[in-house]
Order: sequence, then structure tokens, then C-alpha cells
Amino acid sequence: MKQLWAPWRLEYVSSAKEEKGCVFCIPESTEEDDDRFIVYRGHKAFVIMNRFPYTNGHLMVTPYRHCGSIDDLDEEEVLEIHRLLVLARQALAGTSRPDGFNIGVNLGRSAGAGIPNHVHYHMVPRWSGDTNFMTLFGEVRVIPEHLEETFQRLKTEFERLLE
Repeated sequence: MKQLWAPWRLEYVSSAKEEKGCVFCIPESTEEDDDRFIVYRGHKAFVIMNRFPYTNGHLMVTPYRHCGSIDDLDEEEVLEIHRLLVLARQALAGTSRPDGFNIGVNLGRSAGAGIPNHVHYHMVPRWSGDTNFMTLFGEVRVIPEHLEETFQRLKTEFERLLE
């Protein structure tokens, strides 16, 4: 295995990062939900689209309460988050028909959490062959549908599933 030495990165990875507010701490009012891509609000948690998705339909499920670890979730939050993950999978299966799903949580910035201080679970639909040459060689992801169109389809599907 080859190693790439980059000692200049130490300053960046060890420096304190400035917080710009938490995108998951949302107001009680629902008037901004469409602008924020909030697909569904539960009692203890909600479903939101990722603005910077890995693939179309990349959703996140997060508690309303600001907490940084799964250790801090209470039983009601854990149960609702799981129920919303199931609902999100059903909605994505109904709208996008993926071949599979990645579901997970990144705890801590070094584990890949872009927002490490508010725990959130990722639901990423996957299709056979969705990792293509653009991703492998160009380090570019191709997202074939506009976020707003995906949002409207998912929001409608959530409503249908909850009837």
C-alpha cells in the first residue's frame, strides 16, 4: 500500500472550526419547510433532504432536539427515528425504485459527520452501477433530477403512505 504524506493538513484537521448555526435546529413554524426541503415532520424527529446529496433522494432523519450522539437520544426519539427511517425507505422505494439502500449515522467529524453536533441518520438510495466513471475518475457526482422535483415527489409519497 502506498502512503501519501501531507503534513500541511495537520493544521487544518487540528484547528477549531467555527460553527455557523445548526441546519437541523429548525423553527416550530412550518412556513420554511419547502425551502429547507423538510419532507415530513413527526413528533420527536423529522425527515429532510440532503442539499448536497450522494444520489437523488438522499434523505436524513434527525431529532428536533439538538444533541450530538445517539447516546443522548431518549427512547421516544429512538423509536420515532427508526419509524421514520422505515417510512423514508418505503417512500424512496415507491418513488425511485432503487436496488438497495445505505442507512447509517456518522458520529464525529473524523467519521464523516459534516454536522457533528446534531445527530442525523442518512438514507441513501442506491442503484446497480450508480458508481460510474464520473465519480471514480472525475470526482464528480451526477445527480439526474433537480432537488425540487425529487422533494415534491417524496413529499407526495409520504402523504400517500400516511393516509
